[in-house]
Amino acid sequence: MIKLFGIYISKAVVLLAVAEVLIFFSSMHGAILLFHQIANQTISSLESNIPVIFSLVLFSAMTALGLYQKGSMATSSGFLLRIILAFLVGGVAMLLLLVVAPIFVDNGQSVLSYGLALSLLGILVARTIFVRVTSDKILKRRVLVLGVGINADRIEESMRDKDTLGIVVVAYVNLGDRIELIDKDRQIVKDQSLLEISNRLAVDEIVVAVDDRRKKLPNHELLECKIKGIRILDLLTFFEKELSIINIDLLYPSWMLYTDGYRQRALNRTIKKAFDMSVGIIIFLFAAPLMVLVTIASLIESGGRDPILYSQVRVGKNGKLFKVYKFRSMRTDAEADGVARWATKNDARITKLGGFLRKTRLDELPQIYNILNGDMSLVGPRPERPEFVMQLSNDIPYYPQRHWVKPGLTGWAQMLYPYGASEEDAKRKLEYDLYYVKNASTMLDFIILLQTIEVVLLGKGAQ
Repeated sequence: MIKLFGIYISKAVVLLAVAEVLIFFSSMHGAILLFHQIANQTISSLESNIPVIFSLVLFSAMTALGLYQKGSMATSSGFLLRIILAFLVGGVAMLLLLVVAPIFVDNGQSVLSYGLALSLLGILVARTIFVRVTSDKILKRRVLVLGVGINADRIEESMRDKDTLGIVVVAYVNLGDRIELIDKDRQIVKDQSLLEISNRLAVDEIVVAVDDRRKKLPNHELLECKIKGIRILDLLTFFEKELSIINIDLLYPSWMLYTDGYRQRALNRTIKKAFDMSVGIIIFLFAAPLMVLVTIASLIESGGRDPILYSQVRVGKNGKLFKVYKFRSMRTDAEADGVARWATKNDARITKLGGFLRKTRLDELPQIYNILNGDMSLVGPRPERPEFVMQLSNDIPYYPQRHWVKPGLTGWAQMLYPYGASEEDAKRKLEYDLYYVKNASTMLDFIILLQTIEVVLLGKGAQ
C-alpha cells in the first residue's frame, strides 16, 4: 500500500485512478479532434488545455462521490448511482465553466456531451476489468497472521465485515494462544521457521496478532523475514492501513508515543488556520443564498413564533467550551426536562423542515461562523456536548485525545461511519477520530471536504 496525504491507498486503486484520468483526458481530446476535423478547424491554444481541466473536474467528482474508497463497488446499484452522480456533478461543473469562460471556440455543449459519453463508456469498461483483475487471489497481497486467539479473530472478523481489497490471509500460525478462536482448517502448526513457512506460502506480509507477545513471539525469525523483504506489521498498524482506524481495544500509550504522527507543528497549524479562513469565506459566499432560503422556510413552518437558530455549548480543542450555532431542526421543547439526549432514528422531536435540514446537513451551515471565529475547523472530530464528553471520557479509553485538535464541520468519522446514538457508536467513531488526529494534514482536510459531497448527496449518516 501507498500512504498519500495521510491515507493508505492500495497500489491497484492508484493504478485505477491514473487509468481513469487518462480515459478522461483521451475522451475529451478525441471529442475535440472529432468536431474540429468535421468543421475543418484547427485547435486553439485555449482549447488544447480543455482535456486537462476536464480530467481534473471529473476526477474530483469521482473522488467526491467516494469512487476510490474501499467498498465503492460492493454493490452494482450503489456503484452505478455514484457513477451517475459523479458525471452529473462533473458535467454541471463543466457547463458552468462554459457559461463563465468561453473555453470552446464552437460547439461547446456538443463536444462536452461527446467527451462525457466516451468517458462514461471508458470508465465502465475500466471498472469491469478492475473488478475481475483484483478479485483474482493471485494478485492480492498474501498475509500470514501469527496467532489464533482473540487478536487473530479480530482480523478474521474484519475480513468478513469489510471490503478488504488487495488482501488474502493465507493462514494463521498457531503459537500456543490460550484461547483458540480461528477454525482449525485456517490454522497451521509452526513446524518450520517463519521464513520457510513464508517462502512456502509466498507470503508478502506478516501480521503479529498473538495474544501475549512476551511469551510467544519469535523475534529472531521475524527479523530474518524482514531482512528478506517480507513486511512485518503489528496489529494496530494493520488496522490503521486496512480499515483507516486506530483500534482503541489494542491501543497503548507507548504506541502513540513512538509511531509516526500525532505531531502538530506550528507551520502546519498556521497553514490549517489559513485554509479554514479562506475556504470558510468561500463556502459562506456560496451558502449565503441557501441560508436565506432556510431562514424563510423556517419562518413559514413556525409562523414566525420559534427562533430560526439555536446555540448549544460544546467541547472544543483542549476541552475549551464554546457555543455552536445551527439552524433549529427540533421543537423548542425538545429537552424540556433538561436531560441531554442523542438524536435517534425517526426522532419525534425533529420538525418536518428539520428532517430535511439534517439529511442534507444544511442545519450545520451557521457553524461557518464558528470556523471564522476560530472555535472550530472545517475538518476535525465533531464537537460533543459537555454532558456526553464527561460520560464518554469515563467509559471509553483515549476519548479525551480527540480534543487535541479543533472540532470540525465535517470529519473522517462522518465520512466513513454512519450516524450513531449509542456509546458503542461513540467508541467506533473515536477510532476514526484518532486516525485523523494522527494523520492530519491540509491535503487530508481537502480530501475529506471533497468527499463530504457524497455524504450530502446520498444522505449518509443523517439522523
